[in-house]
Amino acid sequence: MASPASKKVIYTALIGNGLIAVSKFIASGITGSSAMLSEAIHSVVDTGNQGLLLLGIKRSQRPPDADHPFGYGMELYFWTFVVAILIFAVGAGVSIYEGIHKLQHPQEIKSPIINYVVLGLAMIFEGYAWYVAFAEFKRIKGKLGYLQAVRRSKDPTVFTVLFEDSAAMLGLMVAFAGIAGATTLDMPQLDGAASILIGIILAVTAMLLAYESKSLLIGERAQVEVIGGIRAIILKQPEIIALNELLTMHLGPKDILLNLSVDFDDRVSSKQVEEAISDMERQIKKEYQEVSRVFIEAQSWQRHREALQREAPPTTATEPK
Repeated sequence: MASPASKKVIYTALIGNGLIAVSKFIASGITGSSAMLSEAIHSVVDTGNQGLLLLGIKRSQRPPDADHPFGYGMELYFWTFVVAILIFAVGAGVSIYEGIHKLQHPQEIKSPIINYVVLGLAMIFEGYAWYVAFAEFKRIKGKLGYLQAVRRSKDPTVFTVLFEDSAAMLGLMVAFAGIAGATTLDMPQLDGAASILIGIILAVTAMLLAYESKSLLIGERAQVEVIGGIRAIILKQPEIIALNELLTMHLGPKDILLNLSVDFDDRVSSKQVEEAISDMERQIKKEYQEVSRVFIEAQSWQRHREALQREAPPTTATEPK
């Protein structure tokens, strides 16, 4: 489940991008600027993306049912992936197409002052949205580096908005430079070139988002610190002589599935095994509240190793005669 702070970041970006998109379309219609039209499309895509992220948050909070016994937490990752596809297909695709068209059929920009005013206001609104997203991301990343924090984050909403807003700020600066160069140097082709560059920025942003959301969508393990803490809790149990396997997977930002295979001392009674399992589950969930489901299998380490060897693929392949 995404945090309330994540929703604040999304709502801020949603309102800002919606207002900016309207002003950019008006300016593009008056001046005929290709870069401004690309920026308007960019803002529309961002507005729709924030709506999809809110939809993903809402749908991911649905309770488990018979068809989805582990809940719908991973649906947030799906909608984040859809956002990346939209940025690439619509935002980048249309911007590059419009830029190429403008290079082939250059037109003089009319009333460039309107573009400058709109771009200046857009930078103010977009800058505030970027600051809100950056402040929240900086708070949750802790002592980690920025790239490391993105790689390790299990909540895609904050870094998605941060990526979008960063791309938006770069796009605004490119649009400003393209329009200024086109008007001052009397080279309308620079307006088209700016539109293409905006499209490239969006394409790179989309690929980064797709890469990160894909990793979450196919199932990422819990943080190393969480796995280490769980391992320590298990090995402290006097009834356990070996931890055969510890598997984790994020079903959502705050929803971890934990599977354990442990070897109990043969002298321990079945009642003691049941009590030890209940005690371990209670300790794990108390220490790591994001662990929502725990499955513990009792199996000797020899049997576990034999099962793994049977399941392992052959190391060599023979050619058919």
